[in-house]
Amino acid sequence: MSTKHSIAAEKFNQDSGRVTRHDQTFWSVRSKRDGLAYQLEEWEQLRESANLIKRHTITHLADYLEQFEANAKKNGVHVHWAKDADEYNDIVMQIMREHNVKKVVKSKSMLTEECHLNDNLIKHGIDVVETDLGERILQLMEIPPSHIVMPAIHVTREEVAACFREKGIIEQHGARAAEGLLKEGDDWHTSSDPTYLTRAARYHLRDNFMHADCGMTGGNFGIAETGDIVVCTNEGNADMSTSIPKLHIVSIGLEKIIPNYKAMGVFQRLLARHGTGQATTVYTSHFRKARPGAEMHIILVDNGRSSILGNAEHWQTLKCMRCGACMNTCPVYRRSGGYSYTYFIPGPIGINLGMLKDRDANYHNCSACSLCMSCDNVCPVKVDLSTQIYKWRQELDTLGHADGMKKMTSAGMQTLFEHPSLYTTALKFAPLANHVPAFMTNIKANAWCYGHTMPEFAKQSFHTLWKKGKVK
Repeated sequence: MSTKHSIAAEKFNQDSGRVTRHDQTFWSVRSKRDGLAYQLEEWEQLRESANLIKRHTITHLADYLEQFEANAKKNGVHVHWAKDADEYNDIVMQIMREHNVKKVVKSKSMLTEECHLNDNLIKHGIDVVETDLGERILQLMEIPPSHIVMPAIHVTREEVAACFREKGIIEQHGARAAEGLLKEGDDWHTSSDPTYLTRAARYHLRDNFMHADCGMTGGNFGIAETGDIVVCTNEGNADMSTSIPKLHIVSIGLEKIIPNYKAMGVFQRLLARHGTGQATTVYTSHFRKARPGAEMHIILVDNGRSSILGNAEHWQTLKCMRCGACMNTCPVYRRSGGYSYTYFIPGPIGINLGMLKDRDANYHNCSACSLCMSCDNVCPVKVDLSTQIYKWRQELDTLGHADGMKKMTSAGMQTLFEHPSLYTTALKFAPLANHVPAFMTNIKANAWCYGHTMPEFAKQSFHTLWKKGKVK
């Protein structure tokens, strides 16, 4: 039986070239992660430390949140609490109205995606500009991210060039971006050279930085001991978003709080290695207070996180630090793409978060897992992702979402396995299936045939060979 995920994945797989690029790109990041891991003798100790720190912090979250708030306020920062997405959006709008904000520049934040912030700001007449290059490309193309760290990696440079031309970026900045770069005879109007496109995007974004009234960032970590916000980027866009506007708004989920800078040292060594295959991000920016003459606000967002904390089976999902390593290694994600998932965060962590958010809307994603456990093996904080997905699968029947065909097949197999004589008889006659014409087996009702060749049954079963002494 097809699911929303399988149907969307089938659509993605119609472009075999894109699937191959997608698969190879993320596997290369996974390979880089492994190469960096082998360089550190203390690699597994770092992972275990990160696991224990997160476990401790989450199970003492109320204490650390209060400590963080107190220290942030001592630094002169305004701290707000939002119970859900609606309250979060209301708080942001209230702050922006007080400062008469007309234009916002944003660095990448999955939390704002989660709360649909951009749509809300645009609805109220505020110009929102994503400043992460990948996010800006997707914003101009009017499509969501397909990965939490490399959001536009699935988009080709030719598609980017076409988008920049359509949106007037090439018209406005192309000539300047082409200076000293393109060869004689090259047409900068049609070029898809990556360096050229990046230059054009840089000039485009610089104009927006210079005229913004507010800069918004997410936060990779909140340091309880000092009240700091730490943001890790490779483009420096978080620094640019906060260097010119006089208003800085930070959006951070409750689970991003860690105890102190000693803990920060552990996570900083793991984050980039797992996420992008780098020893560290190019920029690790620390925001403790507003610069002179400016104002800084931090919004701590719950939006269901307290409920996850109270879930005995799945609370460890909160340990996730959004590095994307589970997606990079997942054979299903790599070959089905981020848009095949119904939740805005794809991959193994997205399956679990989606189920915790809305089981009825996101149960389809549970099928997008081979239970290979590769995600468990690479997770820097040791979230048992595949085990949690398996647990969700066991609940699907109770939730009324079990696949009818799978239920029927399982019931048939149960009957077969519980009756040895029936099982033995079935084995004897199974080889007859080898002679059934393909047109009778290669049908929609036989899901195995989709993408597979029907297996051939052995002339003699293992049981028979064992009894004859031919297997030792």
